[in-house]
Amino acid sequence: QVQLVESGGGLVQAGGSLRLSCAASGGTFSSYAMGWFRQAPGKEREFVASIRWVGGVTYYADSVKGRFTISRDNAKNTVYLQMNSLKPEDTAVYYCAKGKTSVLVTTTSGFGSWGQGTQVTVSS
Repeated sequence: QVQLVESGGGLVQAGGSLRLSCAASGGTFSSYAMGWFRQAPGKEREFVASIRWVGGVTYYADSVKGRFTISRDNAKNTVYLQMNSLKPEDTAVYYCAKGKTSVLVTTTSGFGSWGQGTQVTVSS
C-alpha cells in the first residue's frame, strides 16, 4: 500500500523559504509522476508542481513558477518542494500525491494516492 508522508511545513515570514519533503513507500514509483497540490481554507485543492520520477521532467503552476522548485531523490524515494520568496497567498495545506501514470497532469483526478498534508503559513 502506497504511503506518502509530508514534512517541512511551518510558519514563515513573507519573502522567506521552506522546503517540503514527501517520503514515499509501499509501491513502485519509477513509472509515475509525483505532484504537489495545496488547499487554502474555503478553496479547492489546486495544482502546484509535478515531476516525472524517471528523467526529472517538471511542470509548474504559473503562480509559483520561478519561486518553487520540485525535485526528487531516487535513492531516498523522496520528493521535495523548495519554496522561495513566499507570499501570504501561498498559505495552505500542501499535499504530496502519486500520479496514476507518468504523464504530467494538473488535475487531482490524475493522482491516485495522497499524503496527509503539511501546513504552510506565510505571515505578512
